[in-house]
Amino acid sequence: MKSTDNFKKVIEAHLQHRASMDPLFAVTLKKENKNIDDCITYILNTVHKSGCNGFTDDEVFGMAAHYYDEDNIEVGKPINARVVVNHKVEQPAPKKPEKPKSRPVKSTSNAIVQPSLFD
Repeated sequence: MKSTDNFKKVIEAHLQHRASMDPLFAVTLKKENKNIDDCITYILNTVHKSGCNGFTDDEVFGMAAHYYDEDNIEVGKPINARVVVNHKVEQPAPKKPEKPKSRPVKSTSNAIVQPSLFD
């Protein structure tokens, strides 16, 4: 997988998570004139224009949200860039069937009572 593909998946997963927590952003994320490819192009152009090589997660995620929030935003031309990502999108593992819990076996024998020192 190319690093840019992984970057795209990380951004997309973050946006989906945010939309699941924020109903207003969920509506924003569904705008017909917006898509993840243009979002990535916008982020790459914004980073390129800044002249910086490193950004925090929050800064990059903020750029992604800004792209979706603004209706008239200049995306820019696609950039051929190599993106280094320190995240991995985990696919949910298939759930294993749980073993039925066994009930404790009740003893039918009489329990031995120990004398108390405090009686």
